[in-house]
Amino acid sequence: MKRAVFILPIIGFGLLAFFLFRSLWNGPPDLLPSVLIDKPAPTLGLAALDGSPGFTDADLRAGHVSVVNFFASWCAPCRLEADTLASLSKKPGITLYGVAYHDKPDDTRQFLSEVGNPFSAIVADLKGLRAIDWGVTAAPETFVVDGKGVIRFKYVGQLTDAVVAQQLLPAVAVSQVH
Repeated sequence: MKRAVFILPIIGFGLLAFFLFRSLWNGPPDLLPSVLIDKPAPTLGLAALDGSPGFTDADLRAGHVSVVNFFASWCAPCRLEADTLASLSKKPGITLYGVAYHDKPDDTRQFLSEVGNPFSAIVADLKGLRAIDWGVTAAPETFVVDGKGVIRFKYVGQLTDAVVAQQLLPAVAVSQVH
């Protein structure tokens, strides 16, 4: 009986911890839903990164599929996805745009000089306010926008060759039809 007094609180704590942990876990971050899917892309209205061409909302509605990648120099997965973005930028029918998220322009330029610049154009979201409008929770995040400026796909996290082949390119193909 004396042992039960010591064992019951441990079992109770274990059960409580299990259920609390389970209720907090929502699955992989790339499965986060987005309320912006099938809705017009939010306004960007951001200045171009110094010395590079920028892009505007009109560019996202110019009749071609756009892939918009929110990245930052301080983001380790952004560095790891650089080669995948470089390959993606060479695919026909895709225009790759970059949004430097919550980053200093000098740091962004240094980052791009180290990993390469796969983007057709880059804008700087210095305070991260436009990223909030897009529903960005952390860098990197990638969106597929159809030729009418409607968001068709969102991916949270580092792009890999497998993610591009299995998820992003099929979303691009569907977006080309819209």
